[in-house]
Order: sequence, then structure tokens, then C-alpha cells
Amino acid sequence: MRGVALMLLSSLSTCLGQMLWKLSAGGVLLPLIGGFALYAVGALLMIIALRYGELSVLHPILGAGYVLSLFIGSAVFRESLSASKVLGVMVIIAGLVLIVRGEVKK
Repeated sequence: MRGVALMLLSSLSTCLGQMLWKLSAGGVLLPLIGGFALYAVGALLMIIALRYGELSVLHPILGAGYVLSLFIGSAVFRESLSASKVLGVMVIIAGLVLIVRGEVKK
């Protein structure tokens, strides 16, 4: 379970790093640097997480980043939430639940 938690933190960190990259697209340097730092933290968390479980279980958990990016895009950048996006996120969440449930039952 430790690996799952670390992968979720990795996903959050890289997603926030990408959000900062988008904020820096206007030419502001500080969010760009912060984005690289968060992305690096996410990569390190991923490497540590892989010590605690199987790659075939842990790597798909990075799909949580797609879920987070949808909500960040909507909340921070006022991007639209279409029915197909919400449905896609629901499918991703269902897949993540199935993967994690299978790992916890072992």
C-alpha cells in the first residue's frame, strides 16, 4: 500500500509541475523553475514507490494524473468539462480502483 500512496503523490507532484509549466507559458520564469522542481520530486517519488510493489500495479496509478489535470484545468484555467471528459475520468478512476483492490487483496 505504501507504493500506491507514493505513486499517487508522484502523480500529484508531476501534475502540479505541469500546471506551473502552463502558467509559465506567458514568459514568467519562476513558475517554470517551480514546475521542473515538482516534476523532479514526482520522478523521485516514483522511483522510491517502485521499491514497494510490482511495476504492473504501480505504473498505471500514474493515470491519476489525468484525473487531477482535468480538475486543475477546470478550476485554475477555466477549461470546460464536457460529458466525454467526465466519462473518461470515471473510467480511469474505475480502472485505478480495480488495480489497487487487486493489489490489496494479495
